[in-house]
Amino acid sequence: MPNKIIKIAILDMYNGEPNQGMRCIIDVINRFSPVVAFEIFDVRVKCELPNIEKFDIYISTGGPGNPLIGDGNWDKKYYDFIDLLSKWNIENTVKKHVLFICHSFQMACLHFGLATVTKRNDTSFGVMTIHKTKEGAVDSLFEGLANPFYGIDSRDYQVVQPKLSVFAKKGAKIISLEKIRDHVQYERAIMAVRFTDYFVGTQFHPEADPISFVAHLRNKEAKEKIKNMKGKKKFRNMLEDLMDDDKIYKTNETLIPNFLRTAINDLMKTKKMLSN
Repeated sequence: MPNKIIKIAILDMYNGEPNQGMRCIIDVINRFSPVVAFEIFDVRVKCELPNIEKFDIYISTGGPGNPLIGDGNWDKKYYDFIDLLSKWNIENTVKKHVLFICHSFQMACLHFGLATVTKRNDTSFGVMTIHKTKEGAVDSLFEGLANPFYGIDSRDYQVVQPKLSVFAKKGAKIISLEKIRDHVQYERAIMAVRFTDYFVGTQFHPEADPISFVAHLRNKEAKEKIKNMKGKKKFRNMLEDLMDDDKIYKTNETLIPNFLRTAINDLMKTKKMLSN
């Protein structure tokens, strides 16, 4: 790895399945070259986790499957690693910054005891509006995004039933929610949480870009599955949303860059202060 200032560890949670997410994440990270360097760790297949002292920023990806179930090996080591990062931030001046995405976000919410994770009534897939909470409206993660903003959603599970007393005790905040659905009985899912000043996570996919989504739709089986699931009209609306510069493009160009910019600025400021 080149001797650069900021080192990023990508925690690959895709379980060996083909995906566009990794390409998208790497594309966003490369926008910060040459300030950063990155390395990928295959958590679920190879049980790989980075040396905590060698990396500054961690991006834990989305992935397939049930977030409630691991194999008793990689998932235990993953949770232990998250605890190590938390412990590091308590004991050290230079902090570790973490972004949890989708599957990782669900696991983090479970691990920190903040909410319940349940199977959805049906799969959520496509472009959706995401609503900032009062806390989210001033969170650096969402700076530059409208309210509501748009994201790519792909999940069979959801984070619901927040334990507000635990949120208060840990100083965690819900910073975005699923669309308001007062006319149906289903709960609004939690779409993003600020776990600490340095840990944040999203249920949706901030790394996703229209290129990755359209690439997915080149698979005939995938396209027919989505049409059958959502209907032809919603499918066409989704394609229009993908091509709108103010929707998915805007989120892709804003959210993870916000996370990285905030983390890099914090790390450089702290390291400079300690070197003086």
